[in-house]
Amino acid sequence: MTEKYHFASDNTAGFCPEAWRALEEANRGFSASYGQDQYTARATALFREAFETDCDVFFVFNGTAANALALSALCQSYHAVVIHQDAHAEVDECNAPQFFSGGVRLLAAPGADGKMDVATIERVVAERDDVHFPKPKAISLTLPTEHGTLYTRDEIAAISGLAKRRNLKLHVDGARFANALAATGATPAQLSWKAGVDVLCCGGAKIGMGLGEAVIFFDRSLSAEFAYRVKQAGQLASKMRYLSAPWVAMLQDGAWTRHARHANSCAQRLAAKLRGIPGVKIGFPVEVNAVFAEMPETVHAKLASAGWHYYRFFGGYARLMCSWATQDEDVDALVNDVAAAVR
Repeated sequence: MTEKYHFASDNTAGFCPEAWRALEEANRGFSASYGQDQYTARATALFREAFETDCDVFFVFNGTAANALALSALCQSYHAVVIHQDAHAEVDECNAPQFFSGGVRLLAAPGADGKMDVATIERVVAERDDVHFPKPKAISLTLPTEHGTLYTRDEIAAISGLAKRRNLKLHVDGARFANALAATGATPAQLSWKAGVDVLCCGGAKIGMGLGEAVIFFDRSLSAEFAYRVKQAGQLASKMRYLSAPWVAMLQDGAWTRHARHANSCAQRLAAKLRGIPGVKIGFPVEVNAVFAEMPETVHAKLASAGWHYYRFFGGYARLMCSWATQDEDVDALVNDVAAAVR
């Protein structure tokens, strides 16, 4: 039986060609260490160009480190962060934000389709203001959310307005930020600092890189000593060019959003075909590259027997993720197996 990981995660795809070629180029000869190389300088400049601002950019190995260190830079150990109850930093990062911040509390809030609204956040923030309870200091949004949905620019701006009124900082977990850009047509600036975001964790692994996330501070007063946090956490790569060179390739000709747009399109195709199968329901709006499908347990068992691998989330939905490498024939093969299993 052939094992089929095509839709298990956008992590299961390999390097995209642009990122792989960039690694090959960076591997030639000798280069300065610890981020003093030409590739890191070029990647940083390209981020500033893409986001239309003089932001501070730091490269770390993975998304957990990016989120945890970013939140630790916003908070003291007695502070709290308001976050959606299904957010990755809340349920899938093994208390890393708490560890690297010395004990910051995450205040998990509900919200339909993976999103928090202003009223919910305000209610959580205002619930207590006594010294016996951790003081809210930041709001963390996931864009796109763990449900594969999107905050609009207006929604982000409204939450940012609340943050400013309450003297809170706004963090965005953008592990799939490129997918959000591709789906909305917004510029990176419009979907980040122009909407009031203070720090963005911009994901590379999900869009075709092997590793390497960028932590981008739009409020540079927050990043004054962030380099020390990166080093202390074991996230300062001695051969930094292997993290940053793929970013050069992804940013300089728009490959990051081009691949994200392809993944989003594949998800639309997959959702449309699954909707035509009796007994299969789509759980959340399909806005980026994630499809959540509700199927009978017998179907899950037959798909597993056929070699398909995927995760089950949020009450049993099959989470089906498309990537830069997904092809129409991959979509059709899965749909055909689902239809056969239903029959």
